Amino acid sequence: MILTTTSAVDGRQVTRYHGVVSSEVIIGANVFRDLFAGIRDIVGGRSASYERPLKQARKTALDELAAEAQDLGANGVIGIDFDYEVIGKSGSMLMVSASGTAVTISGV
Repeated sequence: MILTTTSAVDGRQVTRYHGVVSSEVIIGANVFRDLFAGIRDIVGGRSASYERPLKQARKTALDELAAEAQDLGANGVIGIDFDYEVIGKSGSMLMVSASGTAVTISGV
């Protein structure tokens, strides 16, 4: 399965368009992660306590895109776009959404 943010794959031809596929993953921020991120904000540096779950959410969203595309008979998803939104009553959750076009690509 080829997954790409570009609208084409170099050296390959799209032979069929199967339609738009999308996925949404929502992760919650817990109190301890918020506490350690706040400390990191004060002393500076990256916040691994947020980066790890965000990376996992993005991977899960891509896995779901690939599965949906495969269910449609596609072997690739092109034009993938990610969106990130803070949701929840107190902004305690983060939604990672991904969408793209499921396609059949020659030579894959």
